[in-house]
Amino acid sequence: MKRGIPVAWQKCNGMVKSYLVVLIITLSIPALNASEPPTILIMGDSLSAAYGIEHEQGWVPLLEERLGGQADVVNASISGETTSGGLQRFSAILEKQQPDIVLLELGGNDGLRGLAPNQMRSNLASMIEQSQEVDAQVLLLGIDIPPNYGQAYRDAFTGVYYSLAEEYDVPLLPFLLEGVALNEQLMQEDGIHPTAEAQPMILDNVWPELEPLLGGGYQASAN
Repeated sequence: MKRGIPVAWQKCNGMVKSYLVVLIITLSIPALNASEPPTILIMGDSLSAAYGIEHEQGWVPLLEERLGGQADVVNASISGETTSGGLQRFSAILEKQQPDIVLLELGGNDGLRGLAPNQMRSNLASMIEQSQEVDAQVLLLGIDIPPNYGQAYRDAFTGVYYSLAEEYDVPLLPFLLEGVALNEQLMQEDGIHPTAEAQPMILDNVWPELEPLLGGGYQASAN
């Protein structure tokens, strides 16, 4: 009997080890597949559509490269797009792509055309509301317009972004072209669109606001 006790314990110990191995493997499988990469939707105009440069040089493809497969990036930006045009397309895109994060980079063409800021605000507000209804996080990417439009109009125009960010509690990058717009070497001949050399700087402007929305565990890939 005495010689049988160690054998029994060995068998029991082996069963416990086997059980623990199975348990660890079982718990590990859901953890590895707990979530799919988030989908990031960019609704923008020519500033996000790589106007005047090669597509792969634009800040949006550079963002996709930086994420290194950690997120799916959908670029629905169209050159010349206004907030009205974006709103008309938005519902269908939202339903199809089901994004987790929406970057709204619209309004520049409204400003350049002198359109009413209150209508621009209404259009952007509708896109924010639709995004939040499907639990998508929103990041507003603001823009400014040239001084010749008058200070009153510029204040009303840029104020739209600040008021929307406050009302809907969404993060805001006040000026997408910070550090770029006033540098002639970083702007194309039209004085409106950034060059290829400026695109990494634009991405660097966006990244600090976007990264917190991605949650923990996301690291920028080396370019």
